[in-house]
Amino acid sequence: MAKKVTKKKVVKKVPQRAPTTTTNKVTIRPKSANAAKRDKQTAVKLEALAEGIVTSSLSGREPKFEVPIRGPSNTKWLKSKGILQMGPSTSTRQLFNLGQARKFMQTLLHSKSVDELLVADKTLSLRGMFYKSLHTIENTKEKTFDDQTESDGILEDLEVSLGSLREELHIFAKKRGTMVGNITVIDNGDHINCAKMGSGGYAIPSICEPEVIQFKDVKADFILHVEKDTVWQRFNEDRFWEQHNCILTEGSGQPTRGVRRMLHRLNKEYNLPVYCLLDCDPWGHYIYSVIKQGSISLAFESKRLAIPDAKYIGIRSIDYERCGLTDDVKIELNDRDIKRAKQIAAYPWFADNKQWQKEIKKMLTNGFKMEVESLITKDISYVTEEYVPARLKAKDWLG
Repeated sequence: MAKKVTKKKVVKKVPQRAPTTTTNKVTIRPKSANAAKRDKQTAVKLEALAEGIVTSSLSGREPKFEVPIRGPSNTKWLKSKGILQMGPSTSTRQLFNLGQARKFMQTLLHSKSVDELLVADKTLSLRGMFYKSLHTIENTKEKTFDDQTESDGILEDLEVSLGSLREELHIFAKKRGTMVGNITVIDNGDHINCAKMGSGGYAIPSICEPEVIQFKDVKADFILHVEKDTVWQRFNEDRFWEQHNCILTEGSGQPTRGVRRMLHRLNKEYNLPVYCLLDCDPWGHYIYSVIKQGSISLAFESKRLAIPDAKYIGIRSIDYERCGLTDDVKIELNDRDIKRAKQIAAYPWFADNKQWQKEIKKMLTNGFKMEVESLITKDISYVTEEYVPARLKAKDWLG
């Protein structure tokens, strides 16, 4: 009788994963080498803020800290550099001051969230930060934040208080803006040829710092930045960027920090001129001002965002006659437009600029504003085939 053979059951050893740690439901993972030094510096600043509050509390003194004032009264125009800069004035945020206690608490809540992001080496959107710190205070009906606008303001306060960029706090904004042209972008390790992005283009991210975004094969001669996606689509469809060897960008209105940072880096690192094709109205003029000099609310970031040598290439108040446009394209200036135009004309960087004084005066005298799209009444591709090429060839722009 044959002897029964029993097969031994082989048990495969499954490699054990390294244990992960969680802090308030945020999974901690190893940081990348590139970001470690930057994150350590930010963490030290957060610790200094916390230690100051703790030391005051243990010493029986009122906890408080200083926040730089973000506003016109604390903004200086540096004519020599062509940018806006934040001044030295600060306001004190105190725990026992009824007018400051809420903001004091909100700042610490967001500081705690930023610290957790640094430890986890993860990022959150502005919207995500709002929800992360949102809750109802125990035994009350009071919420920590009424809306995202309130939350965003506190985050900007935290930026300037720590002297850290929003990106260094691991916070990003909603993506808005597109790019196409003769350049390859290395986005978080992925190589993206912006000359082969089809009709959609490359979506410019919120964080455009060198640790995340690098460039190669930059063959373009200049950058053409347009105000709106509708105009960008016309230039992309007509392959303007290919015919004129440029990079074509749009900011969907006033460009985000990500778009402005991308333009700034390409201008500074590759010496690419930036030409802005914007509407002939106070809002188009303001967008140009923000791109060129920086904004009052973000004056603390002007050095990394402003492009002092950016040029305004149109549309201009003289184009109604120069291009032979019809009354159909006229959009009457309202009281708000007129007030805003006069405010812009009074900006120090425009007040001494004869070209801009003439431009704004002409628009006010006309009594109407115009959009770039008004050039379509001449021909569908008039703006790409005639208007912009003519302005570039004649060097006909405002600086």
